Amino acid sequence: MNHELGQDSSPKFLVYKAELERRWQRILDDATPHVQYRWIGTSTLLVLFIIRILYAQGWYIIAYTLAGIYLLNLFLAFLSPKFDPSIEMDAQENEMEEGPSLPMKADEEFKPFIRRLPEFKFWYRATKGTTIGLVCSFFSIFDIPVFWPILLVYFCILFGITMRRQIKHMIKYKYIPFDWGKKSYGSGSNRNR
Repeated sequence: MNHELGQDSSPKFLVYKAELERRWQRILDDATPHVQYRWIGTSTLLVLFIIRILYAQGWYIIAYTLAGIYLLNLFLAFLSPKFDPSIEMDAQENEMEEGPSLPMKADEEFKPFIRRLPEFKFWYRATKGTTIGLVCSFFSIFDIPVFWPILLVYFCILFGITMRRQIKHMIKYKYIPFDWGKKSYGSGSNRNR
């Protein structure tokens, strides 16, 4: 009899879980076109987290893990191209040794910048990480004593080194991950025709 009860509750749980997943996906789908509002919400959550850390004067290791490691890693993935030009150029050099290949100069075909981490996934993961960090800051088990100035200096050094390397990579392989300063072909009214 207990075995039958376990079988009946399992499908109900799976149906309930599937319904919750559909509702959550619906919320995410509805939020997708509202980029500015999504980032305002995430920024507000991040500011609340910072205020919480400063007010409580603890949980610096959580703040370092979130900002120093996780968010910086997400940001670098957001700035990086999906297909690394350095790997492509190495492959092209090998092909040139093997024989003729497609043209590689300015008159080659247009290749759009495709991010390794799309904006929506960047926002979603940053929001999720900030929420987890905020929740962890309410539990004393995560308040590991650490000398926070060392973490701050280490974060600044880590940020400086990684961003310098990323910017050098962007300059060397001539890609810009943002739309600023890129050529625009025609006005908005001509695109609709």
